[in-house]
Amino acid sequence: MGSCNEADSGSISVINDFEDSQPATPHMEQPKVVGAAAAQAPIISSYNDKIRPLLDVIDRLRLLMVMKEGIQLPTIVVCLPDIVRNISAKLDENVSELEKMPKALTSIADATQAMMRVIQAAKESLKKLLWRGEFDEYPEDNTTHGTALFVEMLNWFSDELHNCEESNLSKDFLTEEIKGLEDAKGIGLPNFLPCEAFLRILRRKVERISYLPIKFTEKYWDYIEGVVISVVMRHSEMYYHLKVSAKGAAHNLVQKLREQSINRVKELVEMEKLTGYTCNPDYMMEWKKLMNQQDHFINQISGTNYKQPRPCSVNLQGFGEIQVEHLRQHSNVSILQQAFELKMRMVAYWKIFKVRLVDSMALHLQYGVHNLVNNDIDEIVKELMGPDGHGLEKMLVEYPAVVAKREKLKNSIKVLKESKDSVAKIMDRIVLYDAYLV
Repeated sequence: MGSCNEADSGSISVINDFEDSQPATPHMEQPKVVGAAAAQAPIISSYNDKIRPLLDVIDRLRLLMVMKEGIQLPTIVVCLPDIVRNISAKLDENVSELEKMPKALTSIADATQAMMRVIQAAKESLKKLLWRGEFDEYPEDNTTHGTALFVEMLNWFSDELHNCEESNLSKDFLTEEIKGLEDAKGIGLPNFLPCEAFLRILRRKVERISYLPIKFTEKYWDYIEGVVISVVMRHSEMYYHLKVSAKGAAHNLVQKLREQSINRVKELVEMEKLTGYTCNPDYMMEWKKLMNQQDHFINQISGTNYKQPRPCSVNLQGFGEIQVEHLRQHSNVSILQQAFELKMRMVAYWKIFKVRLVDSMALHLQYGVHNLVNNDIDEIVKELMGPDGHGLEKMLVEYPAVVAKREKLKNSIKVLKESKDSVAKIMDRIVLYDAYLV
């Protein structure tokens, strides 16, 4: 028997059991469907005039293939308002997605405007990530939080510099200083510390750590390149040819900036080799504090008190336990005194040097990023346009996948609109039929 029950306003339950218990009336026909034919029986029939409007809409929706749009059509229990809501939600989703897609570019002017929008959007995103420390566009992607990661990388560089071999103060104590003094021997005043000895040691120490700032610079620009390419590709997602070209242009730009930065860092290192200079008052304070231990240290090495065995090590403030047995082969106390003074000067100066190098690297790289996000990023536009402006012509040819997606969305929207209109008309007919019965 076919029956129709009103569950609530606008909601109707339909049950098709094809029973013969209900006698036919002028307004009701009961076709007999048996066997295999029953399995293939269409939902639309003249079975019951009361439910025919409802069945009409189901058949209409099937004809429109609305199920391909993700709208499920129950064959036993049907709730029209739910179908309307599902269709409306899917329709809104597709319309929104279509609006987000770029319009087809038909002229060089359109291509130019699209390219400028992409670059300006990428430029603003990079300013947020690499300069202002605003991460609202990438809240969960910590790898793009440039300002925060720069601090971490800078701390890593500082730790590497402070823990490198050249920062080991106690290893082969005074050996390098004694050799430097012997190499710098010449006619001059006695007990006079030659400046050349200090510079020779300084050059060797700076040369040995020169790979660290270069390594740090390369690491930093590798990171910057990854962020720049990621942001540019994200904003050019809908323009395939622009996306491919922009990736190459961004890579070339960062490579150029990386090379310039490395050359600048090499200059910073070379400058440190030429002159030992600082205006930092901490240098003299540190040197004087260290020199207060000179007499005690020399006495421990060359003292004439043989009642007690000479110590193999001496404890110095700022150095810890120092092995000194290798220094007893030098009978010239003056050389030991000069070597000790030279060592203390180098220790005091090396502290200044390390801090200055870290500060210089921080300022230099920040300056480079500032120029990148404010000025240099515009060079991508020049490379994309090409020397004769032919680069923009590629943007006029849409990527096939984008064209297919746009057409699919348009067809989907058309089907959903027709389906929504059909359901609305049927619901109106049901309301009118209910009013007629009343």
